[in-house]
Amino acid sequence: MKRFGGLAILGPYLKPYRGRVLLALLSLLVAAGTVLAFGACLRALIDRGFAQGRPDILNYALASLLAVAVVLAIASGARFYLVSWLGERVVGDLRRDLFAHVVRLGPAWFEIKRSGDVMSRISADAQLIEQVIGSSASVALRNTLMCLGGIVMLVVTNPKLAAWTLAVVPLTVVPIILFGRQVRALSREAQARMGDMVSEGGETLDGVRTVQAFAQEERASRRFGEATERAFLAASRRISRRAIMTTLVIFIVFAAVGFLLWMGGHDVLTGRITAGDLSAFVFYAVLVASSGGAISETIGDLQRASGAGERLAELRAEQPTIAEPATPKPLPQPVKGAVAFDEVSFRYPTRPDALALDRFDLSIAPGETVAIVGPSGAGKTTVFNLLLRFYDPEQGAVRLDGIDVRDLALHDLRRALAIVPQEPVLFTSSVADNIRYGRPDASDAEVRAAAEAASALSFIDALPQGFATDLGARGLRLSGGQRQRIAIARALLCNPAVLLLDEATSALDAESELAVQQALDRLMHQRTTLVIAHRLATVQKADRIVVVDQGRVVDVGRHADLVRRDGLYARLAELQFNLSAAAS
Repeated sequence: MKRFGGLAILGPYLKPYRGRVLLALLSLLVAAGTVLAFGACLRALIDRGFAQGRPDILNYALASLLAVAVVLAIASGARFYLVSWLGERVVGDLRRDLFAHVVRLGPAWFEIKRSGDVMSRISADAQLIEQVIGSSASVALRNTLMCLGGIVMLVVTNPKLAAWTLAVVPLTVVPIILFGRQVRALSREAQARMGDMVSEGGETLDGVRTVQAFAQEERASRRFGEATERAFLAASRRISRRAIMTTLVIFIVFAAVGFLLWMGGHDVLTGRITAGDLSAFVFYAVLVASSGGAISETIGDLQRASGAGERLAELRAEQPTIAEPATPKPLPQPVKGAVAFDEVSFRYPTRPDALALDRFDLSIAPGETVAIVGPSGAGKTTVFNLLLRFYDPEQGAVRLDGIDVRDLALHDLRRALAIVPQEPVLFTSSVADNIRYGRPDASDAEVRAAAEAASALSFIDALPQGFATDLGARGLRLSGGQRQRIAIARALLCNPAVLLLDEATSALDAESELAVQQALDRLMHQRTTLVIAHRLATVQKADRIVVVDQGRVVDVGRHADLVRRDGLYARLAELQFNLSAAAS
């Protein structure tokens, strides 16, 4: 049915475990069958045991009831285990695949998406799917089987009363149809508001130091409270519709049971049916009624999960903006590190009206160190983004060793590069794990050698557990200079052909800058290096300085030559590099 279309995402994930699915269905069928058998035991107990006064029949009926109870208990336990296992396993696989897909979507996609909303889908929405597989679906199927089986037994027991029972069934379907579509839409809305709440809270906690530094705790709490209230209101609208639907279905079903009892009672009094027949009929009628009520409950769960499934399917349907080439070209080994930008033009997807690079042209020889300078927004970082192939240019080409980076496998391209950003990202793991992030197979000796070359060994050895010390969230237990040296050690360990330094010392104090600069000098030795820098020491050591403005190369030369030309670089030097000290 269309209203449950979102659950179609589960098909490929259930297929590998079809053996367990079949066992769960078998257990469910056995459990449903044994419940239906209770009615027959009850009729024999009353008509042949009580009415005829035969103790042997009474004993047989009791033994039959106990046997049915044992089978029901075993089948129900097996069903619970199997469907719960399937729920956990399928959702684990689904979350793994979704995260693996999302992490490959590229920066352009994340510019317009909130990471909190993505994680809300992968966690909270997937949890609804787990609830469906591990509970709601099997409950709905079991109750459907018992409802259908109960109807069959009603017909067998008393066709007249069964006809009245079946006449009531359409009345229970009406509220399910009327309110079901609303519940599904409102479930989707509630999940979206939940994602907004998670995003708001995650963003605040990620920047909690800034929040506290500006004394904005009350404002942050108010914004999160407002997001929580919106999530609550959306959920309450869903709950109210579902409550109305459940109320109507249960009232109609049990009112019908009362009416049937009244009719059956008159038939017993007139002798048209036996007391055992009526007892069995009442049992089956209650079974049909309770099953119908349970189905109306689980339909709400299924519709809610269907909305979650649609959100997950949307996430899985997102296509990476950067596609792997169908037949990637191999990079020559060893990689020389020649880099070229050939008349490259590019706009960011979120800023389509502004050219970030405009016919940008630059060639860098293997082993050359080139500094890229220019005012803020000139396009310096965009050069790195295109070389790393976070984005593709609109026009022109970016080449590594003469090969267009669009023709290279992303893994091969990025293995040949390493970046030391202005604000290095460290993960919640040990020092050693953070250093070997780019080369997980590196030995402890190689990790230690990289740390020593990055001037990081002294402070690492001073940590409580040395290289095994956990750095906490984003490495906040370290100073800025220490985090920067960990990032340099990480880049050293990768041994890249091309090194990208994005203002790697701009936020450091003088002492930390000296230690980091010494580490950078070792890292830059005999490899192609592109430097985005405002610090004089790095710029002076560059083989060439490329001046960029409004996405174009406006000047190229060495420091002294560019200062003498009295162009944009000279003005930048006057402002940023202390021109008088540079001249001396």
